[in-house]
Amino acid sequence: MVAYAEGEARRAMSRSDEEEMDFGGFSRFDSRSSSAGNSELESWQEEDESSEGEVAQDEQSICLADVNPYILCPVCGGYFIDATTITECLHTFCKSCIVKHFDYSNRCPKCNIIVHQTQPLYNIRLDRKLQDIVYKLVPNLESSEKKRLHDFYRERGLEVPRPVVQVPNNGKVNRIRSLDKKLALPMVPLDCPSSPHLEISLVLEFIGADLGVGDYKPLQKKYIRVSEEATIRHVEKFIRKKLELDPICQVDIICGNKILEHHQTLRHIRSSVTHSSIRDGLLILHYGLVRSHK
Repeated sequence: MVAYAEGEARRAMSRSDEEEMDFGGFSRFDSRSSSAGNSELESWQEEDESSEGEVAQDEQSICLADVNPYILCPVCGGYFIDATTITECLHTFCKSCIVKHFDYSNRCPKCNIIVHQTQPLYNIRLDRKLQDIVYKLVPNLESSEKKRLHDFYRERGLEVPRPVVQVPNNGKVNRIRSLDKKLALPMVPLDCPSSPHLEISLVLEFIGADLGVGDYKPLQKKYIRVSEEATIRHVEKFIRKKLELDPICQVDIICGNKILEHHQTLRHIRSSVTHSSIRDGLLILHYGLVRSHK
């Protein structure tokens, strides 16, 4: 019995030694894995720091002077306000600048290309994406422009216009077409020679005045657009009103080398004149002031 008990005790001690060895081995394995994990964590941190450094280098500030040639209006020299692009040449200007320019010319202010023979405003489009870029690049430009716009309308007692919100079509019928059907608007073909909606562009050149008529200056804006059904009588009345002529003054209107009659329409005149009387699609009329003999 004593020998059996001693044998059991030895076997129990050997099992405990094995468990301690296994536990120690496991502990050593844990220490190695934790050190490996720490080294991996440090490498990850180093990679994160290097990537953050690269992002910081990519996000370097841009000098505004470097992009100024692309966001300045060639007409006024300021930053674009309501950026508007000509579809024929893709040159961009402030909306107010290009609209005012087309009051006396139908050519692009930058490249001198003919935008449209008679209606250059047809070939311009707002560039909202470019305008958003300008507002983001130039500090306080958008807020100052909104304030200036509000002050302009309030000083004149007018209602401040609300911004236009674009609504996507989503495959539905065009709203303009549906409105056209609702109001039953007449559709006049553009090639119809007798259409009253067609307009013609004129250039009114001053050729002088007789002695005793007065010291009159030529029209400030010699480019005008009127219906092609207008007569020379309408053009004469326009000149009289703009120059504030006395009743004793007679206005002679000449095209080429002929004095035009009051009943002649601009459509008839344009169809019968030579190419020398048309410049860039505009009909050239000369006017002079003489003393009336009546």
